[in-house]
Amino acid sequence: MMKPLKPAEILDYTIETSVAKSGGSFLKLLVLGILAGAFIAFAAEGSNMAAFNLFYDPTTYGLGKVLAGSIFGTGLMLVILCGGELFTGNTLILAAVVEKKVTVSKMLRNWLIVYIGNLIGSLLIAYMMYHSGLFASGADVLGAVTLKIAVYKVNLSFLQAFYLGIMCNWLVCLAVWLSFGAETMAGKILAIFFPIWLFITSGFEHCVANMYYIPAGILAKANPDFVELSHVTSEALNALTWSGFFINNLLPVTLGNIVGGSIFVGLAYWFIYKKA
Repeated sequence: MMKPLKPAEILDYTIETSVAKSGGSFLKLLVLGILAGAFIAFAAEGSNMAAFNLFYDPTTYGLGKVLAGSIFGTGLMLVILCGGELFTGNTLILAAVVEKKVTVSKMLRNWLIVYIGNLIGSLLIAYMMYHSGLFASGADVLGAVTLKIAVYKVNLSFLQAFYLGIMCNWLVCLAVWLSFGAETMAGKILAIFFPIWLFITSGFEHCVANMYYIPAGILAKANPDFVELSHVTSEALNALTWSGFFINNLLPVTLGNIVGGSIFVGLAYWFIYKKA
């Protein structure tokens, strides 16, 4: 009977995996990054579709987050089990850097290529979702909720987005960490499900998920019916631009995600099982 890996063994596997990831070719990393971005975007749009009516009513908002979280984990499952390169999970490469198995330049190269790939994949799904007409679901309420979510995200303060990013990727990387320790596919699925469910229910910020959420909202902004149903103020709506996407949200959330995954998971366990 196969046994799950112990934490120290998971760290060794993480370092070994990081070495392989850092040595990947540009094209391989880019394509796997595009796939991972699409997988996370599928999870984002699917969780919105399931819960948009609950999101629309403030009295059921929490239940909506619970329902959305139960679906969103599918995205990371696809990344881990089908194959993909996800920027947020790859923040764990820092453990291999401090172990002197990977150079800083190779880590940054991996992060940059994968980040670009994730963005391309996410934008592709956002574009297809908008032009599919599915945002009109529920008498246009899905489009209104898509817009409302994006407006909320670009109106966070820098520190709010940063801290929400830290807590998010702390949980996401724990999901990746647990999946590395599981020996069976069923075990990996369960390992991923609960931390991701917790992160979505909590309302934390994930940079790759936001590569879908906010561009989808920007596209939805072009429909006056979605804008009217969203009930967002004109001032808040004005922040929903491409520059607002990159500067107001993606920058602080990405920095927070790096801290959450690389420091609170990768570096923390390296310090416990290697340094100490």
